[in-house]
Amino acid sequence: MANGVLILAEVADGGLAPITQELVGAAQRLNAGPVSAMLLGAGIEAAAAKITGVEKVYVVDSAALAEYTTDGYTHAAAAVAQQADPAVILLGQTNIGKDLGPSLAFKLGTAVAMDTIALEMKDGKLHGTRPAYGGNARAVNGFTTSPAVATVRAKSQDAAGGSAGAVVKVEFDASGIRTKVTDRKVATAEGVRLEDADVVVTGGRGLGGPENFDVIEQLAHELGGAVGASRAVADLGWRPVAEQVGLTGKVVSPTLYIAVAVSGASQHMAGCSGSKNIVAINKDADANIFKASRFGIVGDFKAVMPALIAAVKKVKAEG
Repeated sequence: MANGVLILAEVADGGLAPITQELVGAAQRLNAGPVSAMLLGAGIEAAAAKITGVEKVYVVDSAALAEYTTDGYTHAAAAVAQQADPAVILLGQTNIGKDLGPSLAFKLGTAVAMDTIALEMKDGKLHGTRPAYGGNARAVNGFTTSPAVATVRAKSQDAAGGSAGAVVKVEFDASGIRTKVTDRKVATAEGVRLEDADVVVTGGRGLGGPENFDVIEQLAHELGGAVGASRAVADLGWRPVAEQVGLTGKVVSPTLYIAVAVSGASQHMAGCSGSKNIVAINKDADANIFKASRFGIVGDFKAVMPALIAAVKKVKAEG
Protein backbone atom coordinates (compact mmCIF):
# COMPACT_ATOMS: atom_id res chain seq x y z
CA MET A 1 0.00 0.00 0.00
CA ALA A 2 1.33 3.43 -0.96
CA ASN A 3 2.78 5.23 2.03
CA GLY A 4 5.05 8.18 2.79
CA VAL A 5 6.31 11.19 0.88
CA LEU A 6 8.94 11.19 -1.87
CA ILE A 7 10.63 14.47 -2.75
CA LEU A 8 12.78 15.38 -5.74
CA ALA A 9 16.19 16.65 -4.65
CA GLU A 10 17.89 19.02 -7.09
CA VAL A 11 21.55 19.84 -7.54
CA ALA A 12 22.64 23.36 -8.48
CA ASP A 13 26.11 24.89 -8.80
CA GLY A 14 27.78 21.80 -7.36
CA GLY A 15 25.58 21.62 -4.26
CA LEU A 16 22.02 20.97 -3.25
CA ALA A 17 19.47 23.51 -4.47
CA PRO A 18 17.77 25.33 -1.55
CA ILE A 19 14.38 23.96 -2.64
CA THR A 20 15.49 20.46 -1.57
CA GLN A 21 15.43 21.03 2.18
CA GLU A 22 12.31 23.18 1.81
CA LEU A 23 10.59 20.15 0.30
CA VAL A 24 11.88 18.00 3.15
CA GLY A 25 10.29 20.43 5.61
CA ALA A 26 6.98 20.34 3.74
CA ALA A 27 7.06 16.54 3.63
CA GLN A 28 7.82 16.21 7.34
CA ARG A 29 4.93 18.49 8.31
CA LEU A 30 2.46 16.42 6.29
CA ASN A 31 2.93 13.54 8.76
CA ALA A 32 2.02 11.16 5.94
CA GLY A 33 4.60 8.50 6.70
CA PRO A 34 8.34 8.16 6.07
CA VAL A 35 10.04 10.87 4.03
CA SER A 36 12.41 9.85 1.25
CA ALA A 37 14.20 11.67 -1.55
CA MET A 38 15.15 10.85 -5.11
CA LEU A 39 18.31 12.24 -6.68
CA LEU A 40 18.62 12.01 -10.46
CA GLY A 41 21.59 12.87 -12.66
CA ALA A 42 25.15 11.88 -13.51
CA GLY A 43 27.99 11.91 -10.99
CA ILE A 44 25.63 12.98 -8.23
CA GLU A 45 25.89 10.10 -5.76
CA ALA A 46 28.15 12.10 -3.40
CA ALA A 47 25.41 14.71 -3.01
CA ALA A 48 23.08 12.12 -1.48
CA ALA A 49 24.82 12.42 1.90
CA LYS A 50 23.97 16.15 1.99
CA ILE A 51 20.21 15.49 1.96
CA THR A 52 19.03 15.42 5.57
CA GLY A 53 15.75 14.72 7.29
CA VAL A 54 14.91 11.72 5.10
CA GLU A 55 14.79 7.98 5.73
CA LYS A 56 16.14 6.96 2.32
CA VAL A 57 17.72 8.61 -0.70
CA TYR A 58 17.01 6.84 -3.98
CA VAL A 59 19.86 7.61 -6.38
CA VAL A 60 19.68 7.18 -10.14
CA ASP A 61 23.21 7.98 -11.29
CA SER A 62 23.48 7.51 -15.03
CA ALA A 63 25.34 9.11 -17.92
CA ALA A 64 21.97 9.21 -19.70
CA LEU A 65 20.85 11.79 -17.13
CA ALA A 66 23.85 14.11 -17.47
CA GLU A 67 21.57 16.69 -19.10
CA TYR A 68 17.94 17.16 -18.13
CA THR A 69 15.48 15.76 -20.64
CA THR A 70 11.78 15.17 -20.05
CA ASP A 71 12.07 11.59 -21.29
CA GLY A 72 15.09 10.66 -19.21
CA TYR A 73 13.99 12.16 -15.91
CA THR A 74 10.41 10.92 -16.28
CA HIS A 75 11.59 7.33 -16.82
CA ALA A 76 14.08 7.58 -13.94
CA ALA A 77 11.59 9.18 -11.53
CA ALA A 78 8.94 6.61 -12.44
CA ALA A 79 11.42 3.82 -11.66
CA VAL A 80 12.03 5.34 -8.22
CA ALA A 81 8.30 5.80 -7.60
CA GLN A 82 7.66 2.17 -8.47
CA GLN A 83 10.23 1.05 -5.91
CA ALA A 84 9.41 3.57 -3.16
CA ASP A 85 5.61 3.36 -3.63
CA PRO A 86 4.88 6.78 -2.05
CA ALA A 87 1.46 8.27 -1.38
CA VAL A 88 2.75 11.77 -2.21
CA ILE A 89 5.47 13.05 -4.54
CA LEU A 90 6.71 16.64 -4.12
CA LEU A 91 8.84 18.59 -6.60
CA GLY A 92 9.98 22.20 -6.58
CA GLN A 93 8.28 24.76 -8.81
CA THR A 94 11.59 25.06 -10.65
CA ASN A 95 12.51 24.78 -14.31
CA ILE A 96 12.87 21.03 -13.83
CA GLY A 97 9.88 20.58 -11.54
CA LYS A 98 7.50 22.54 -13.77
CA ASP A 99 8.35 20.25 -16.69
CA LEU A 100 8.78 16.96 -14.84
CA GLY A 101 5.74 17.21 -12.55
CA PRO A 102 3.03 16.90 -15.24
CA SER A 103 5.02 14.36 -17.24
CA LEU A 104 5.61 12.14 -14.21
CA ALA A 105 1.97 12.39 -13.14
CA PHE A 106 0.85 11.28 -16.61
CA LYS A 107 3.36 8.43 -16.58
CA LEU A 108 2.02 7.24 -13.22
CA GLY A 109 -1.61 7.66 -14.24
CA THR A 110 -2.33 10.27 -11.59
CA ALA A 111 -2.83 14.04 -11.26
CA VAL A 112 -0.61 17.01 -10.41
CA ALA A 113 -1.19 20.30 -8.55
CA MET A 114 1.20 22.99 -9.76
CA ASP A 115 2.78 25.88 -7.83
CA THR A 116 1.33 25.01 -4.42
CA ILE A 117 2.06 27.31 -1.50
CA ALA A 118 0.48 25.22 1.28
CA LEU A 119 -0.01 21.49 1.75
CA GLU A 120 -2.01 19.37 4.18
CA MET A 121 -3.45 15.91 4.55
CA LYS A 122 -7.22 15.53 4.98
CA ASP A 123 -8.79 12.10 5.42
CA GLY A 124 -5.59 10.53 4.14
CA LYS A 125 -5.55 12.60 0.94
CA LEU A 126 -3.22 15.43 -0.07
CA HIS A 127 -4.76 18.90 -0.46
CA GLY A 128 -2.68 21.63 -2.05
CA THR A 129 -3.39 25.35 -1.96
CA ARG A 130 -2.31 27.30 -5.03
CA PRO A 131 -2.81 30.83 -6.39
CA ALA A 132 -5.61 31.25 -8.92
CA TYR A 133 -6.92 34.02 -11.19
CA GLY A 134 -3.53 35.71 -11.42
CA GLY A 135 -2.98 35.57 -7.67
CA ASN A 136 -6.31 37.21 -6.83
CA ALA A 137 -7.66 34.06 -5.18
CA ARG A 138 -6.45 30.76 -3.78
CA ALA A 139 -7.74 27.36 -4.82
CA VAL A 140 -7.54 24.20 -2.73
CA ASN A 141 -7.11 21.07 -4.86
CA GLY A 142 -7.68 17.60 -3.47
CA PHE A 143 -6.63 14.27 -4.98
CA THR A 144 -8.64 11.16 -5.71
CA THR A 145 -5.70 9.34 -7.31
CA SER A 146 -2.39 8.08 -5.94
CA PRO A 147 0.37 9.01 -5.75
CA ALA A 148 -0.56 12.67 -5.43
CA VAL A 149 2.01 14.79 -7.29
CA ALA A 150 2.54 18.47 -6.45
CA THR A 151 5.10 21.15 -7.24
CA VAL A 152 5.91 23.56 -4.42
CA ARG A 153 6.76 27.24 -4.78
CA ALA A 154 10.24 28.17 -3.58
CA LYS A 155 10.41 29.89 -0.18
CA SER A 156 6.78 29.03 0.59
CA GLN A 157 7.94 26.32 3.00
CA ASP A 158 10.35 26.42 5.94
CA ALA A 159 13.35 24.19 5.37
CA ALA A 160 13.97 21.29 7.73
CA GLY A 161 16.66 18.70 8.22
CA GLY A 162 17.73 15.84 10.43
CA SER A 163 19.81 12.76 9.79
CA ALA A 164 21.07 11.71 6.39
CA GLY A 165 19.16 8.84 4.80
CA ALA A 166 20.34 5.44 3.65
CA VAL A 167 21.35 5.45 -0.02
CA VAL A 168 19.44 3.12 -2.32
CA LYS A 169 20.70 2.79 -5.90
CA VAL A 170 18.03 2.44 -8.56
CA GLU A 171 18.50 1.25 -12.13
CA PHE A 172 16.28 2.37 -15.00
CA ASP A 173 15.85 1.61 -18.67
CA ALA A 174 17.43 4.45 -20.66
CA SER A 175 16.34 3.01 -24.00
CA GLY A 176 13.11 5.02 -23.88
CA ILE A 177 14.90 8.37 -24.03
CA ARG A 178 13.98 9.96 -27.35
CA THR A 179 15.57 13.40 -26.93
CA LYS A 180 19.13 14.65 -26.68
CA VAL A 181 20.49 18.03 -25.59
CA THR A 182 22.78 19.35 -28.32
CA ASP A 183 23.53 22.81 -26.97
CA ARG A 184 22.89 24.94 -23.92
CA LYS A 185 23.04 28.71 -23.53
CA VAL A 186 23.06 30.11 -20.03
CA ALA A 187 22.06 33.70 -19.32
CA THR A 188 24.88 35.32 -17.39
CA ALA A 189 23.97 37.10 -14.19
CA GLU A 190 26.00 38.63 -11.40
CA GLY A 191 25.24 38.25 -7.73
CA VAL A 192 22.39 36.31 -6.16
CA ARG A 193 19.80 34.61 -8.36
CA LEU A 194 16.42 36.32 -8.49
CA GLU A 195 14.57 33.21 -7.32
CA ASP A 196 16.91 32.71 -4.33
CA ALA A 197 17.24 36.34 -3.24
CA ASP A 198 16.07 37.35 0.23
CA VAL A 199 15.70 40.92 -1.06
CA VAL A 200 14.37 41.89 -4.49
CA VAL A 201 14.27 45.46 -5.81
CA THR A 202 12.05 45.75 -8.89
CA GLY A 203 11.69 48.64 -11.30
CA GLY A 204 8.66 49.40 -13.44
CA ARG A 205 7.85 51.38 -16.54
CA GLY A 206 7.38 54.48 -14.40
CA LEU A 207 11.16 54.79 -14.23
CA GLY A 208 10.96 56.27 -17.71
CA GLY A 209 13.91 54.49 -19.31
CA PRO A 210 16.68 51.92 -18.83
CA GLU A 211 19.13 54.58 -17.73
CA ASN A 212 17.17 55.09 -14.50
CA PHE A 213 17.70 51.50 -13.39
CA ASP A 214 21.01 52.55 -11.88
CA VAL A 215 19.22 53.46 -8.63
CA ILE A 216 17.49 50.06 -8.63
CA GLU A 217 20.86 48.35 -9.02
CA GLN A 218 22.44 50.51 -6.32
CA LEU A 219 19.76 49.75 -3.75
CA ALA A 220 19.80 46.04 -4.59
CA HIS A 221 23.58 46.01 -4.19
CA GLU A 222 23.48 47.78 -0.82
CA LEU A 223 20.84 45.33 0.47
CA GLY A 224 22.59 42.28 -0.97
CA GLY A 225 19.60 41.54 -3.16
CA ALA A 226 18.64 40.98 -6.78
CA VAL A 227 17.18 43.24 -9.45
CA GLY A 228 13.72 42.54 -10.85
CA ALA A 229 11.66 44.11 -13.61
CA SER A 230 8.01 44.35 -14.58
CA ARG A 231 6.74 42.78 -17.80
CA ALA A 232 6.42 46.19 -19.47
CA VAL A 233 10.08 46.87 -18.76
CA ALA A 234 11.13 43.50 -20.21
CA ASP A 235 8.90 43.97 -23.26
CA LEU A 236 10.49 47.36 -23.91
CA GLY A 237 13.93 45.79 -23.77
CA TRP A 238 15.08 47.90 -20.84
CA ARG A 239 16.03 44.80 -18.84
CA PRO A 240 16.56 41.12 -19.72
CA VAL A 241 13.56 38.80 -19.65
CA ALA A 242 15.38 36.72 -17.02
CA GLU A 243 14.68 39.53 -14.53
CA GLN A 244 10.93 39.68 -15.23
CA VAL A 245 8.71 39.12 -12.20
CA GLY A 246 5.11 38.14 -12.80
CA LEU A 247 2.67 35.56 -14.06
CA THR A 248 4.69 35.04 -17.26
CA GLY A 249 8.04 35.66 -15.59
CA LYS A 250 9.70 34.60 -12.34
CA VAL A 251 7.74 33.95 -9.16
CA VAL A 252 9.64 35.24 -6.13
CA SER A 253 9.00 35.01 -2.39
CA PRO A 254 11.68 37.14 -0.71
CA THR A 255 11.58 38.52 2.81
CA LEU A 256 11.66 42.03 1.35
CA TYR A 257 10.26 43.08 -2.02
CA ILE A 258 10.72 46.73 -3.02
CA ALA A 259 8.63 47.82 -6.01
CA VAL A 260 9.73 51.13 -7.53
CA ALA A 261 7.48 52.84 -10.10
CA VAL A 262 5.48 49.62 -10.49
CA SER A 263 1.72 50.04 -10.88
CA GLY A 264 0.89 46.64 -9.39
CA ALA A 265 -1.16 44.98 -12.13
CA SER A 266 -2.55 41.55 -11.22
CA GLN A 267 -0.12 39.90 -13.64
CA HIS A 268 2.81 41.37 -11.74
CA MET A 269 1.36 40.71 -8.28
CA ALA A 270 1.01 37.03 -9.16
CA GLY A 271 4.79 36.90 -9.24
CA CYS A 272 5.50 38.63 -5.93
CA SER A 273 2.41 38.15 -3.75
CA GLY A 274 4.27 35.52 -1.70
CA SER A 275 6.76 38.13 -0.46
CA LYS A 276 6.77 38.54 3.31
CA ASN A 277 7.08 42.34 3.13
CA ILE A 278 6.25 44.50 0.10
CA VAL A 279 7.42 48.11 0.04
CA ALA A 280 5.97 50.30 -2.72
CA ILE A 281 7.43 53.54 -4.04
CA ASN A 282 5.17 55.32 -6.52
CA LYS A 283 4.14 58.90 -7.18
CA ASP A 284 0.55 57.77 -7.86
CA ALA A 285 -1.20 57.43 -4.52
CA ASP A 286 -3.95 55.37 -6.18
CA ALA A 287 -1.58 52.78 -7.69
CA ASN A 288 -2.75 49.22 -7.14
CA ILE A 289 0.62 48.24 -5.67
CA PHE A 290 -0.23 50.08 -2.45
CA LYS A 291 -3.13 47.70 -1.78
CA ALA A 292 -0.72 44.80 -1.44
CA SER A 293 2.18 46.61 0.22
CA ARG A 294 2.99 46.62 3.91
CA PHE A 295 4.77 49.96 3.61
CA GLY A 296 4.35 52.63 0.96
CA ILE A 297 6.03 55.86 -0.06
CA VAL A 298 4.11 58.26 -2.28
CA GLY A 299 6.66 60.27 -4.18
CA ASP A 300 8.86 60.56 -7.25
CA PHE A 301 11.54 57.87 -7.30
CA LYS A 302 14.11 60.50 -8.34
CA ALA A 303 13.72 62.10 -4.93
CA VAL A 304 12.97 59.00 -2.85
CA MET A 305 15.61 56.55 -4.08
CA PRO A 306 18.77 58.64 -3.44
CA ALA A 307 17.55 59.35 0.10
CA LEU A 308 16.71 55.68 0.68
CA ILE A 309 20.09 54.51 -0.64
CA ALA A 310 21.87 57.05 1.57
CA ALA A 311 19.88 55.87 4.61
CA VAL A 312 20.78 52.23 3.94
CA LYS A 313 24.47 53.12 3.58
CA LYS A 314 24.34 55.02 6.88
CA VAL A 315 22.78 52.11 8.74
CA LYS A 316 25.38 49.73 7.29
CA ALA A 317 28.23 52.07 8.25
CA GLU A 318 26.94 52.29 11.82
CA GLY A 319 27.02 48.52 11.99
